Amino acid sequence: MSSPDFWQQRKRAEEKSKELDQLNQDLKKYKELEQEINDLLIIGQEDQADPSVNLREEIVVQLIPVEKKLIEFEKLIFLQGKYDQRNALISIFAGAGGIDAQDWTEMLLKMYLKYAEKKGWASKIIEHSKGSEAGMKSVTLEIQGEFAYGFLKTEAGVHRLVRISPFDAEKMRHTSFALVEVLPELKDVKVNINPDDLRVDTFLSSGPGGQNMQKNQTAVRIVHLPTGLKASCEAARSQTKNKEKALEILKGKIYQYQKAQKEEEKERLRGEHKSASWGNQIRSYVIHPYKMVKDLRTGYETDQIEDILDGNLEEIIASCLKIKKINND
Repeated sequence: MSSPDFWQQRKRAEEKSKELDQLNQDLKKYKELEQEINDLLIIGQEDQADPSVNLREEIVVQLIPVEKKLIEFEKLIFLQGKYDQRNALISIFAGAGGIDAQDWTEMLLKMYLKYAEKKGWASKIIEHSKGSEAGMKSVTLEIQGEFAYGFLKTEAGVHRLVRISPFDAEKMRHTSFALVEVLPELKDVKVNINPDDLRVDTFLSSGPGGQNMQKNQTAVRIVHLPTGLKASCEAARSQTKNKEKALEILKGKIYQYQKAQKEEEKERLRGEHKSASWGNQIRSYVIHPYKMVKDLRTGYETDQIEDILDGNLEEIIASCLKIKKINND
């Protein structure tokens, strides 16, 4: 930053300044935590040297918030991926289960919206397709916040729900599935795309937004013909802005696709890998005959399903990040 020509490339300079600011914040948190731990050690040594001073209760009281800070800070160790600091794009697709699966898709959407709100992140629905009777067939959500992709990347996969169906007159137990796809925001990545390889479709927006969005074909879907990858956007009132956003998302998908070494990774990006049905789930959510959420990759388990669906995902995501870090190492 002390280089005379640092600000000549303004965009790069702003990115570096932001990176430095984040590093300074992390360093400040580290030093504060280190000081608090050292203070507790001194109190502990005093208590050990002279038990009559009886400082144990004070230590326990001060230790609880320090432990919480340590657990929160520890997560940074797990978020060292190339794109972990970036914004995230979450797409949810209804799988096997009919109307229940479409309702389950909307339930997952609400869960991630609540999680983003608790993290202080901004969120916006980019595109969605309503279900035939309830819920959604598919939805794409943009989440903007520090480490949004890093935290949410472990949510990618098939999510299974077991419950008494509210859409069954006989009140039978149903199992339904939804596929979650998570991608980092890659708007600054250079991807060479032949315009002739793109098919651009316009259609009426299915969401709220006033007469302009409902009467004019402002929503845009772009398909990359060689790979079959596609991206849609209907969030803006302008067709041009929606096209720009859809192209940005598509470039990210194409970049990921081109970087994928294994065929199964390419199939996943095309949406073909691990269909949202039996045997492919990463996590099960059971509401009936008992209450349980279990992540099949980590073994994490809780009966607090209402808390999970209300967006309290910190523990389950932390367990996934820890296992992912261990496996990678």
